[in-house]
Amino acid sequence: MNALVGWLGDSYSWVRAFHVIVTFYWVAGLFMLPRYLAYQHGEVPGSVEDRKWSERTARLRRIIMTPSLIAVWALGLLAATSYGLASAGWLHVKITIVLLLTGYHGWMVAQSKKMAAGGRPVSEKALRLLNEVPAVALIAIVLLATLKPF
Repeated sequence: MNALVGWLGDSYSWVRAFHVIVTFYWVAGLFMLPRYLAYQHGEVPGSVEDRKWSERTARLRRIIMTPSLIAVWALGLLAATSYGLASAGWLHVKITIVLLLTGYHGWMVAQSKKMAAGGRPVSEKALRLLNEVPAVALIAIVLLATLKPF
């Protein structure tokens, strides 16, 4: 067994590849959700258009975001434990960022549910700014995973 890939052996590359693929789906959903909510924000709560946006966000969460979040964590933990958690400082930082991004995911889902119920807990401008959170996280994650600086 190759020491670089640990207990997953030859499967490590496949696990890592699928981890990257589902990460694209998850981050795409994280980009889309605040944008959808920004569009919904201007609609009258309870209107036909408001309900359509609520349905769109619910489908986004159910079909893309939640399944890809679960897969990102499952595949990422498989790869990380095979790689060796204790020996890679960059991996600890990456996992911390993913934990924060998971919290952001949960918070955004909560905001979408509040908006579906007729509330407008966050301003439209804030939603447009929140749309940048996944981009910043993604840049940091890719740099850490690619460069492995420490």
